[in-house]
Amino acid sequence: MCLSPRDTWVYLWDIFLFYAMGCIQSVRCKPRSFRDSVIVLDVSSSIDTNRTSIDETSNVVLRYRTPHFRASARVLVPPMAGKETWTVGWIQACNHMEFHNKYGNEGVSSWELPDLRDDKIQAISDSDGVNYPWYGNTTETCTVTGPSRKDTKFTVSMNDNFYPSVTWGVPVSDSNLPLLTGIRRDQSFTTWLVAINQATGETLVLQTIRWRMRLAIQIDPDKPLGERARLVEPTAQEQPQILAKNEPIPPNAMVKPNANDAQVLMWRPRTGDPILVIPPKY
Repeated sequence: MCLSPRDTWVYLWDIFLFYAMGCIQSVRCKPRSFRDSVIVLDVSSSIDTNRTSIDETSNVVLRYRTPHFRASARVLVPPMAGKETWTVGWIQACNHMEFHNKYGNEGVSSWELPDLRDDKIQAISDSDGVNYPWYGNTTETCTVTGPSRKDTKFTVSMNDNFYPSVTWGVPVSDSNLPLLTGIRRDQSFTTWLVAINQATGETLVLQTIRWRMRLAIQIDPDKPLGERARLVEPTAQEQPQILAKNEPIPPNAMVKPNANDAQVLMWRPRTGDPILVIPPKY
């Protein structure tokens, strides 16, 4: 067979492509390590658009429920060559907390995180208090184990909101006389999608989300129960930010105590010294 120069070039190029594609496919199918192959297919995050709801059915406490923060991620783990086990899931930390309840001219009660308040730490774990450092251990995490020959796809998701109770009366008093006149709350969080090697502790940050929850409630304690409280702001929460560049996880976000166990309730009267009403659990 006699080929023209052009036909020879085309023939050689076809041979090259044949072998090149074969190499690409073999590399794609060849099992690799988890850290070199894990892929986040997509991440979504939002805060529900409903307003904070207020519950005045109790003559002892006012309750309110904020909209939910939600985060979800679809993850792909191609075939793994090594004998390794990784857990992928959500870790959350509180970066800032203001939670003040005003009682007219009597004073203010506040839930506080002392180390965070005093700038001794950058953030504090918001784990469920059992499955450190994870926010939870149901839909929030997934564990994958190698070696494997097939792709592994899964979704990890989480949600968070506030549903506290605030006494109508001054918290250091035995009286239920309604004196509560205002509630203000402003909290900020960082939420990470993370993979942790169960044997070595190696940690990979796959995605970082920042979000904030704010509210202000005005209360007229002289009005009948059920008519006292009014949500002032905001009508809608700021939506979370999915960061283009990941942030490192501060050490305190990975270990005990979590925010619920570390917080204290303080009473700060208009005159006199502050009083510790509820000490930390941890």
